[in-house]
Amino acid sequence: NKLASQLSVVPIQFGQINPVPSSSAIPSQESLLTSSSLPTSLPFASSQPVPLPFPMSHGTTTLAFLFQGGVLAAADTRSSCSGLVACPASQKILPIHSHLVGTTSGTSADCALWKRILSRELRLYQLRHGRRLSTSGAAKLLSHMLHPFKGTELCVAATLCGWDGGELFYVCSDGTRLQGKLFSVGSGSPYAYSILDQGVQWGLTVAEATSIAREAVFRATYRDAYSGNCVDIYHITSKGWTRRRREDLKEDSKKSEAN
Repeated sequence: NKLASQLSVVPIQFGQINPVPSSSAIPSQESLLTSSSLPTSLPFASSQPVPLPFPMSHGTTTLAFLFQGGVLAAADTRSSCSGLVACPASQKILPIHSHLVGTTSGTSADCALWKRILSRELRLYQLRHGRRLSTSGAAKLLSHMLHPFKGTELCVAATLCGWDGGELFYVCSDGTRLQGKLFSVGSGSPYAYSILDQGVQWGLTVAEATSIAREAVFRATYRDAYSGNCVDIYHITSKGWTRRRREDLKEDSKKSEAN
């Protein structure tokens, strides 16, 4: 199986750092082959981690579910760092290719980096084999790439939303891979589930599914301090993904308080 042989090799290699020579002379081939010229440990595998200036608390609300019209993914836009709002207009749903998007939760920089790595690997697979890798295969590939970083400070939790497989896949930075039809990830997910559990059905129209997703994100941001600002909604079908115009949740908050 070609796919299995590709997954058995880690697509990326970190820590390939050439040591700086002690003199200006060009080292010989024998000196390069000695063990003393090789790095003893990876840069991120330090025995003494750098202390953080304050606790790095993360918060977000992302969700995705299947219905007869395709896959709907929604997320808020507030990036928080402890008690600070780092960015009120971040993008937590990242397009990977024309028929696949991923909702991200965790450290923003880590999520953006691994989205780019996954996009690259999927593009290379398409060029080699002349077809796109399935959503299941993409989830397996991402899980395989993240597993070596289990136990490190890497924090990535993604839900891969594609049309081809009829299932959603949740992948975490410790290598966890779960399959399902409805996921909500983040500190606001308990509040979002209260709307999704009673509203999501297979026979929903696109307008009804959009309304439920928007309501779930709004309720979560109204109760969770780490979620808020705007809502992004993506609709994925056999023709690809489309993005709705970003909506501000403050207007809904004012209406809710007035009622």
